[in-house]
Amino acid sequence: MDTFPDLGSLSDQELKDLIQNLTEEEIDISYKRRILHGKIDILRAELVNRLRKKHEGGEDVITGADVQRLTDILSGRAGASDEPNV
Repeated sequence: MDTFPDLGSLSDQELKDLIQNLTEEEIDISYKRRILHGKIDILRAELVNRLRKKHEGGEDVITGADVQRLTDILSGRAGASDEPNV
């Protein structure tokens, strides 16, 4: 992250330019965030559909290992690298 400039040393035009640049950067970041959220929503919907199909096919959706892993996470026994990426 860039250091914040000494505002007292900037001219009015430099302040306006800085505001414009940061506004444009925020718009770009916001757009990218919305795209990422859309992709995440699509991936989650696919996962839900797959789990639904497993359940409808009689397969176990949640196994004993899943329950144990969740228990470990909730009790603080699991490291951050053990947490699922869901």
